[in-house]
Amino acid sequence: MIHSNTIEGVCSVFKRRMVGVYQHCGEAHLHRYLAEFDFRYNRRAALKITDAERADQLLAIIEGKRLTYRRVGEAGHA
Repeated sequence: MIHSNTIEGVCSVFKRRMVGVYQHCGEAHLHRYLAEFDFRYNRRAALKITDAERADQLLAIIEGKRLTYRRVGEAGHA
């Protein structure tokens, strides 16, 4: 069940992470920060998920995907 306290708590945790860990977030990359936060929040220790389980889930998600880099001078921002 979702309550307004739940939403306020999630927003509070996200804001603390942004100020304490990342310190700045460009609008173009906000969706990436939110996706990482969502993954971590939904697999936190309070839900009895261990670090090993979280790592296994992460590896399952990224399996088969490639990370590519743009060369210097290529088209704009991500």
